[in-house]
Amino acid sequence: MAHHDASGPVMLALGEDYPELRQSVRKICEKYPGAYWRGLEAEQAYPTAFIDELTKAGFLASLIPEEYGGAGLPLRAAAVILEEINASGCTASQGHAQMYIMGTLLRHGSEEQKQRYLPGIASGELRLQAFGVTEPTTGSDTTRLKTRAMRAGNGDHYLVSGQKVFTSRARNSDLMLLLARTTPFEEVKRRTDGLSVFLVDLRDSLGHGLEIRPIEAMINHNTNEIFFDNLKVPAENLIGEEGKGFRYILDGMNAERILVAQECIGDGRWLLQKGIDYAKERVVFDKPIGQNQGVQFPLARAWAELEAADMICRRAAALFDAGLECGADANMAKLLASEATWHAADATFQTYGGFAFAKEYDIERKWREVRIYQTAPISTNLILAYIGQHVLGLPRSY
Repeated sequence: MAHHDASGPVMLALGEDYPELRQSVRKICEKYPGAYWRGLEAEQAYPTAFIDELTKAGFLASLIPEEYGGAGLPLRAAAVILEEINASGCTASQGHAQMYIMGTLLRHGSEEQKQRYLPGIASGELRLQAFGVTEPTTGSDTTRLKTRAMRAGNGDHYLVSGQKVFTSRARNSDLMLLLARTTPFEEVKRRTDGLSVFLVDLRDSLGHGLEIRPIEAMINHNTNEIFFDNLKVPAENLIGEEGKGFRYILDGMNAERILVAQECIGDGRWLLQKGIDYAKERVVFDKPIGQNQGVQFPLARAWAELEAADMICRRAAALFDAGLECGADANMAKLLASEATWHAADATFQTYGGFAFAKEYDIERKWREVRIYQTAPISTNLILAYIGQHVLGLPRSY
C-alpha cells in the first residue's frame, strides 16, 4: 500500500516478511549443505539438482503472473526467497536470473511470445538464465556495444555477429536474452537508440554460428564468453520494437538491483552468524574471543550496517511494488548491501583467524562470493555517479 499526502512525503508499508516462504526455502536448503557447494566448486559444476528443486517448488517463477503458470508474487516476496537461500548457506545467483530476465519478455513481448515461452519457464521445461549484454571492449558502456544484428533474407531473420563476456549460466540455459545493435552507433541520434532485444534459442544455435567458452573465475558462477558468427535468429524472436531494446532492459534493472541487494543481505546474515557463533565458542587466553572488543565491535558494527541496508532494500521493493519511481533506492540498496555484507564477511574472516582459510568451514568460499556485489550487476562507482547526477543534481561525470 502506498499513498500520497500533499503535505508530506510518500507513506509506504515496508512489506511483508513472508515467514511461510522463508520456512519453505529453508527446508529445501537444508538438503544442500556446504559439502554440496564445495563439491560443485571443485568440478566447476552447476547446481542442477538444487535449481531443479527450487523450480519445481515454484520459487523461481514467483514473479511470473498466474495466467502464465507462475505465482504472481510481488518483488518483495522474490527478494525474500533469494535472501533466505543465501542466509541458509546456499547460492541463489545460480538461479536468480530466471526470476527477473523474463521481465523484459513479460513487459515488452507480444502475447504470442509470452504464451510461447512463459509457461515453460515457469514449469522449468525451459531455462532462461543467460543474459547477453556485457562485452570485453565496452564493459559498462552498454550503448557502445559492438554485437550487430542485421536483417537478412526477406526480413524474416537476423544475422548476429559479435562477442559477449561474463555471460553466466549460458551452458545451463535453453534461452538467452540478447542485446545487440541493429543500427550502427554512428547513425543514431541518441546513443541509447538502435539497440534491440532478442530471445535466442541456445539449443538450436550451438555449432551454428554460436560458440560458448567457459571462463575460469575465483567464484563458481559458471560464466562464459560467447562468440556469434552470423548466427541466424528468427525475426519473430525480436522483443518489442527494433531499436528500443535499451529502454526495455533498463526498466528491468531496478528489479535486478533490488533482488541482488537482498540476496547480498542473505549472504551477510549467514557470514555474520558464523562469526558470532565462533566468537562465543572459541576460547583463547581462558575466555571466549567474543569478549574482546577487537573481535566484538567489528561484528556489532556489521550487524548494524546489515540492518540499515536491509531497511533501504525493503523501501526500494515497496516503491517498486507500488509502481513508484525507485531508481535511486534500488541503486542505494545495492550499494549499501554490498558494503555491509563485505564488512560482515571481513569481520567473520578475521574472527575465525587461520581457520577462515580452511575450506571445510565455507567462510573463504562465501567471502570470495560476496566480493562480486561491489562489481556486479553494477559497480559501486557507477552507483555513486547515478546518485551524484540524478539525486544530487551534479554534472554528469561520464
